[in-house]
Order: sequence, then structure tokens, then C-alpha cells
Amino acid sequence: MNSRGARAVPQAAAEGLFRAQPGAQFQPVEGGNALAGFLAERIKGSTQEYRERQNAAQERLDALAAPGSRTTLHVPGALQPAPRAFLPPDEEGHARLKRLDTGLRMIEAAFPQVGTDIELCRLTCAMLEGAWRTRALAPPRAPDPTTACSCPLCRRLPTPPARTLDDYRWRQSAGRPLTVKAWPYRRELDSVLTAGWIWVRQLNDLERDLGLRHRFEDDILVFHEYKRVIETIDTTQVTQLVEGRLAESFSTNSARALVGGLYAAHKRSVDEHWLQQHHAGSVTLPQTNPLGQSAYATLQMLDCLFWHVSPDTELWQEEHLASLLLCRVIDDMADVRVDSLTGEISNFWLADLPTHTKAFYAACTIALIKYGCMPEAHEPMWNTWLMNSTIVWMGLTGRHALWFDGITEGLPPAEDCPLCDLRPDPCAGILTHGTTLTIGPRPTAPALSSRTAELSALCRAQFPGTWALFDAELHAFEALHGPWQGNTDSTWEILRRTYVAAVEASMDAPSRDRARQIQQDAGAVGAETFYTLYDPQTGREDTALLSYMFGCAHPHFIWNATGHRPTTVTGDWLDG
Repeated sequence: MNSRGARAVPQAAAEGLFRAQPGAQFQPVEGGNALAGFLAERIKGSTQEYRERQNAAQERLDALAAPGSRTTLHVPGALQPAPRAFLPPDEEGHARLKRLDTGLRMIEAAFPQVGTDIELCRLTCAMLEGAWRTRALAPPRAPDPTTACSCPLCRRLPTPPARTLDDYRWRQSAGRPLTVKAWPYRRELDSVLTAGWIWVRQLNDLERDLGLRHRFEDDILVFHEYKRVIETIDTTQVTQLVEGRLAESFSTNSARALVGGLYAAHKRSVDEHWLQQHHAGSVTLPQTNPLGQSAYATLQMLDCLFWHVSPDTELWQEEHLASLLLCRVIDDMADVRVDSLTGEISNFWLADLPTHTKAFYAACTIALIKYGCMPEAHEPMWNTWLMNSTIVWMGLTGRHALWFDGITEGLPPAEDCPLCDLRPDPCAGILTHGTTLTIGPRPTAPALSSRTAELSALCRAQFPGTWALFDAELHAFEALHGPWQGNTDSTWEILRRTYVAAVEASMDAPSRDRARQIQQDAGAVGAETFYTLYDPQTGREDTALLSYMFGCAHPHFIWNATGHRPTTVTGDWLDG
């Protein structure tokens, strides 16, 4: 995070967030509004180069699309004043914030260059404390009067299958270990989580190498955030390594990672505190949470900015921040039902927002995945593969319910489908001035390139009932991407056991056992073939196609994973 620029909140005011006594009249919503303003002052608008490439991409697609009417949907930017206050932290919350402040002051004294990061951490944690206490103790709020929304997105919201906690026993932070390790000489980093970070960095670094591919020390926050990793890593030794290297040669990103570690540890602490209170019967947590649009967006910004390193020149670029926010939304879409059971506060779908807004954000994730399939999307910025790699990682780890929860009964018609006809969009203004999505006739390539035609032929031979749909989606993908030059063998093996298998299951009689089998086999094929996505020649090609098929292709399994059926919070653990 850029440490240059004036702070939006005076130091004395920020310190007051931690020095207020438990009985003081302090409203943490002030921290939330200050945080929103803090971010808004730093966000930079689109660059001319980015706008020119976006316009060129749209002109190319317009030439491939059939004429027809278009519908637009607009939602205002997220960074707006909070509509209501959170409760102030209790005594234990104040104690946690004071401990956090002690650590932040130590880092700031040694590395003043990360003052912006430290201020962001202070404000975010204060807001998080207030949100949890409000969720646990505030009286139930009467729902806002709403009417059934008839927009094309809300009309298509799925009815999710009922789930219990037992349906998610497989969901652990460790995921399914990858057969080919990202760090074969470091046992403790053999996890799908670390492999995902390194993979995204490699995708970004092929042209502009920032030296981030093999700097696991900068990811110190993982040692705080994931319990399984804590058990297998000597966090004290790693911290000493980071601090020692910082003393020898200052690295802004390494100092930021120390701040990120404090934030992750604080979030873990406050999350588990309130879940333990719920489990003990001291409070009763609802499945919903009091986060509004701005509160959710600002809470996720800190987490994402630390996890996904980018050059300072684009750190605060609105396109970059939009991808950070929406990659978290897409994660929440697949995790919503398990998060509602285990009590996670950060899930977007459980936030206190109108259903229409949630549906719009879900559609934004699809529009951004489509945009990431286009060659014009990647040159202007370094960190442009995040959304596409996120959906592929989700589909191949066995950790997310993309296939298990995404398989719904019956195959909906593809004709006049608003999700199929959703145009690609970087959703750049989703935090600031808002975003407008366009629904219109989708472009399609007149003919398939040679390698994509091979995939079509394999499907026709092995799954004739699915072939027509599969072939149509390949034509739509190549309209976005251009001729595909990926690895036919490994890509087909993945698609055969994920997307195609799920389409086949959708056309058959509903079966929870079959859905579970596909979900588990997705983790197995990921372990077998994930290493192919590291190939510098074909990795980006494969990632683009897989992200399209996992996130954008009819019947839109990622969309089918949205929503949840309310039951009760029963979990006493979190997955991060």
C-alpha cells in the first residue's frame, strides 16, 4: 500500500479509537466512515492507456456480436457514509485494540514508510470490533420494506439446496495437498494456498518480474491466518528472518507483511472470541451480519491489499481495487452456506444489503472474469490475472463448493440468458463512482481455432449430449480471447471431470452423492494437473479458458452457488 500522501484521519483522532474507555461514548461507525474516506482519497482513476485498451476490446467484440437491444444495470459506488452506527467495543475489544496498537507503533517506529498501511489497519480493526459486537448484541432490526425485484438478475437467482454443517466437513484451510509442490524444498509450504499465491505471481511476472515469485517471507500473514499452517511453521523464526532482512535492506512489501500479520491475527482473535461466546450460549449470533456495502468493501480491502502484492504505481488504481474486491465476492459466493453455518462475519452474501445489490455484485464477478479472458485486459497492469486465477483455483482445490453446491436440478435454457449475454467489464468504479453492466447479444467466433476444435471433438466423441452446449461456449470464449493456444490434453482432462461432469449431472436426476463425487474429484484432478498451469507457454492460455468455463459458461455454476437457506449458526471454528 502506498505510504505516500497525507493521512485522512489525524493521528490524535486515530489514537482515540484505542484510548477510549469501555464506558465512553464512542461510535465505531466513525472509524468506518473515516476508513471509507481514507480509501477514497487514495484511489486513482483509470489511466488513459487502460481506457484505450478497454475501448479497443469493446470495438472488437461489437464486430462479432449480432445486432440487438441492450439493457444496462447500475449500482452506485460502495464508499458511502454508513447509514447507522455499530456498537462500541466492549472491554475485551478495547484490550485487543490496545494490543494491536502496541504492535503497530513498534512497526511504525522502525518503518515509517508504511504509515498508511498502519492507519488502514487501525481503522479496519476498530470497525471489525464494532461490527461483531453489533451483530451479537444489537436488538433485531426491522427489515427494510422491499418489493420483489423484477430485474433480469434477480429473476434468475437460484434456490439453493439445503445444507448442514456435515456437508462441509471436507472444507479445511489446508485443502487437498498438491502432488507437485510449489516449494519442494520447504515441507511447511506444501499447500494449495501457497501454490495459489505463487501461481498468480508467476502469471503476472512473465513480462514484468517484480521479484515476488519466491518471497514467501512476505506472506507472513498466512502464518497467523491459517491454523493448519501455524501448527507446521515456526512463526518466530520466520518473523526473525523478515525483521533481519528488513534491517539489512528495507523492503516496503516486507514491512507491510508485518502489518498484515497483525491484522490477520487480530481478525482471528475477534472472530473466535464471538464464536466462542455463541458456542457457550452467552450470545446468540444471527446468520446475517450488519456490514453494509461500504463496510464490507473497506473491510475486504485491507485483507486483499496485503495478500495480493502489486507495484506502488498501480496499488491504488481503481481497476486494481475492483479486482481485489470482486475476487473476494466470488469467493464468498461459493462459501456462503458454510460461512452462514460457521458464523463467518465477512461473507458478502450474509451482509445487510438489498438482494438486488448482491445479485449485481455477483454479476460483476462474471463480467470481470470475461474481461480477464481478453488480451487487452492484461498489458496495462501487472496484477490482472487475479480474478481468473481465483475462479480456477476454486474449481481445482476441492476446498470450495463450486461444483458440489453449483449443481442444480435441470439445465436452464441458454436462449435469452442475461448471464450469457452479460458483456465483459472491468467494473473499475465499483468503489467510487459506481459501475454499469450491459446485457446484450453476446459475441461469438465464426469458427474455432485448431486446438479449441480438438477440445470440441473430444467432447462430441465422449459426451454427445453435452457437446452442443460445450461447443457453443468455446465459440463464445474465442470471441473474447482470440485463438486459443493452450495444453489440449491437460485442459480436457480438467474440463471432463469438472465442467462437463457437472453439466451431465444437471441433466440427470438430482443426486447429492453425485454432486459430492464431482466436487471431490475436482480436488483430485487439481492435485494431478495443477502444475501444468505454471507452464510459461500455455499456463495463461489454460487459465483463461478454465476461468471462462468455470465462471461464465452456461449453466453458470458459480452463479448457482449464490445465496443460502437460513438455519442457525452451529460451527465453533473458522476456515479463514
